[in-house]
Amino acid sequence: MSGKLVRLVCTVAMAAGALLVPPPAAAVPGAEPGGRTVAQQLTDLQRLYREAEKATETYNATAEKLTKQRAEVARLDRELALARRSLHDSRIAAGRLARQQYQDSTEISAYVRLLLARNPQQALDQGHVIGQLARERVEAVGRLTASEKQAGELDRRARRALDEQLALAERQRKDRDDVQARLKDVEKLLASLTPQQLAALGELEKKGTAAAQQRLMASGVLSGERRPSRKGARALRYAVRQLGKPYRWGAEGPKSYDCSGLTSQAWARAGTPIPRTSQEQWARLPRIPLKKLRPGDLVIYFPEATHVAMYLGEGMMIQAPRTGETVRVSPLASYPILGAVRPDRRHKNA
Repeated sequence: MSGKLVRLVCTVAMAAGALLVPPPAAAVPGAEPGGRTVAQQLTDLQRLYREAEKATETYNATAEKLTKQRAEVARLDRELALARRSLHDSRIAAGRLARQQYQDSTEISAYVRLLLARNPQQALDQGHVIGQLARERVEAVGRLTASEKQAGELDRRARRALDEQLALAERQRKDRDDVQARLKDVEKLLASLTPQQLAALGELEKKGTAAAQQRLMASGVLSGERRPSRKGARALRYAVRQLGKPYRWGAEGPKSYDCSGLTSQAWARAGTPIPRTSQEQWARLPRIPLKKLRPGDLVIYFPEATHVAMYLGEGMMIQAPRTGETVRVSPLASYPILGAVRPDRRHKNA
C-alpha cells in the first residue's frame, strides 16, 4: 500500500472520526460530584472497556474450541458408525461359519477318516478343505474380536468427546454472561455521566493518545518504513474495506467485527489463516520488533494481550475498537503496546 493511499485513508478516517467526537465542554471542573476527577472517571471507563474486551476474547477462545470439538464429535460419530457396520458384518460371517462347522462336524477325527477311507486321496482333499475352513474360522473370529475392540474404543472416545462438547457449551454460556455483565458496567457508568462529562472524557482521552503518539514517533522506532508483503497488502486491503462497520463482541464479519475478528478474517482472506483471539495471535504467531513493523503486521496491546489491530503505516493502525464504535483508523499508540507479530513471516530475520 503506497504512502499516498495510506495518507488518503488516514485523512478520510480522521475527518469522519472528528465528526463523531463531541466538542469539549466550555469549562470542566477539576473534580466532579462524588469526588471523582475527569482523569479518574476516564481511568474507570478504560478499565471497564478492557475488562469487557478481555471477557470477549475469553468468549471467542471458548467458541473456537467448541467449534473444533463439535467437528471432532461428528468425526468420531462417523467412525463409530463405520465400526459398528463392520462389527455387524463380522458377526454375520462368524455365525455363518459356526453353522457350517456344526453341519460338517463329526466325532471321527480327520486322522481316523484317512485310515478308513477307501480313497486316501479323496480323504486328503477333504482334510485340506476342513483345514481351510478352520483357518477361515480363526480369521473370522479375529476380525470379530478386532471389530468389537475398535467399536468399544470409539464408543468410549465419542462419549468423552460429547461430554467435553457439553462442558464447553456450558463454559461458553458463562463467558457470554460475563461479557454481557461487563458491558452493563460500561453502560451504567456512561449513563451516570452528563454530556459535559462525556465531552471532557473524550477530550482527555484524545489528548492522552496524542501525547503517547508523539512520544512513539519521536523515539524513531518507526523511522524505517517498510512495504507490506503481497499477502500483507491483501489483508490490509480487506481491513480497509471494513472501515465504518460497527464493533460487536464475538463478531467475525461481514457486517460487524470485534478486534481479533477483524484481524483474523483479514488474514484468512489473504490466504493465511491465523488464530481467532488476540491472546493466541500473540502466543502463536512470529513476533517482530517494532522497528521492523510493516503494513499488514498485527500490533498487540495491553499486558494480557486483550486487544489487537493491524498496522496501516506511517504510525497509524486499523482497529475494531470497542462497543459503540466502528472500525476505524487510529494512532498506533492509542493503547499500551505489548508487541507486534507477523502472520506471514518465514524467516527470523525477515
